Amino acid sequence: MRIISGKHKGRRFQAPKKLPVRPTTDLAKESLFNILNNHYYFHEISVLDLFAGTGNISYEFASRGTETITAVDGDYGCVSFIKKTAALLNLNITALKSDVFKFLDKTYLKSDIIFTDPPYAFTIEQFEKIILTVFERELLLEGGFLIVEHAKETTLDHVKNFSFSKNYGSSVFSFFELPEASSEEE
Repeated sequence: MRIISGKHKGRRFQAPKKLPVRPTTDLAKESLFNILNNHYYFHEISVLDLFAGTGNISYEFASRGTETITAVDGDYGCVSFIKKTAALLNLNITALKSDVFKFLDKTYLKSDIIFTDPPYAFTIEQFEKIILTVFERELLLEGGFLIVEHAKETTLDHVKNFSFSKNYGSSVFSFFELPEASSEEE
């Protein structure tokens, strides 16, 4: 893995082989951040990285200046690796070990970007539960994106608040956002 842009651009790191992860490819990650770069000033936003795995996405945000990042994963090895790497690179990432569904049910943390990269083998119902919980619990800030990474065989465009998706090889990023507040005229 490598960090594509920002103060740690070009920095490579190797996660332990025993971690149960499938890191986002550099091509997909670069394309994702090209989209986000047109919407946000990274130093002004907060990020919640769910199923964070190696922390690949969190490091990219931090390298680009995001200072409020929470990375959540259920695997102790992943959380330990994120904490170690964040300390090594002096990145402000809070890594938490938690079942993501339990975390979403209990947290009051609101973020501009919520990125989630659950196992591709998740059922549609599991993907839907993540999306619906984020919106029911009002965890996404106005103007923010919930981004779900999934396999191209999975389709999420039927889920409430779907905005658009981008396909990169075998990976797809589906974007969800709050509906625009309608201004009522009297």
